Amino acid sequence: MDSFIKKIFDGKTDNFVHLQFQKFSKGEFRDKALVSVNKIGNRFSIGTTYEYASGLIRSVAEKLKGGEKVKVTGVVVSTRDLKGQLEFENIKQFMGVKQYVINGELSKEQILEICDKFQASFLGLSFSVGDTELKIKAKAPKSAKPSTSRDKAPSADFCKLKTLDVELVMGLLFDVQNLESIKKIFIRHDFIITDIDIPKNEKDPAKIREMAIRKGKVIRKISIDGKETLKETKLEA
Repeated sequence: MDSFIKKIFDGKTDNFVHLQFQKFSKGEFRDKALVSVNKIGNRFSIGTTYEYASGLIRSVAEKLKGGEKVKVTGVVVSTRDLKGQLEFENIKQFMGVKQYVINGELSKEQILEICDKFQASFLGLSFSVGDTELKIKAKAPKSAKPSTSRDKAPSADFCKLKTLDVELVMGLLFDVQNLESIKKIFIRHDFIITDIDIPKNEKDPAKIREMAIRKGKVIRKISIDGKETLKETKLEA
C-alpha cells in the first residue's frame, strides 16, 4: 500500500494525491491525516482519519483472490447522480449530498472498479479479508477548514484496521524503523498551503477548482512510544 502521504514524501504526485487536496484553500490545516497504531504481539490495531479511506479499501481488496467474494457494506458519497453507474441498495440524501448504500457480496475486481470509477467520491466501505478487518464510518466526512486556536484535534477513528499484514501497515508507517519493538505510534500532519496555481484560459469555476495545483509543504509528526520526531517535505498537488 502506498498511502497518499507516502507518495508525497516519495515525490510521486499523481491524480490520487491531487484529489486529496482539491477542496483545500490557502491556509494552515493542522492535525490532518492522523494515524494511531497499537501493536500487541504481531497484530496491529490501527485507527485513521477519513483521508486514508480509499487507499485502505484498495489495499485490503488487493488481498482477495480472483473470483473470491466478501460481504461489503457502507456508502459511496457523491453530489453527482450515480444511477446506472453503481449497484446500490438505496439512496440517502441531505443538502444535495447523496449516500449510495452498498450491501452485498463483491469480488476484488468489483471493489477495485468502484475505487477507480469513483475516485472523486468518498468511499466508506467495510469488509474483511482473512485476518484483516477494515471498518470505515458510513457517512460523509467534514470539509477541510483552516485551523484556529480553538480547534480540537480530530480522533483517528474514522477508519479502523486490524491486521497481521506488515506490508499493508508499512504503507502508513513507511518511515518507521524497528517496528517489531514498538508498542504505540501516533502520526499527524500539518498541510501548509501557500499558493494555488489556477489553470489559464479556463472559465468554469468547478473545473478551475478541480485543475488548480496547491503548493506548500507537509509537516509529518511521528510519536513513537511517546518520543516525537518531525519531518517536512514539499507539496505540489
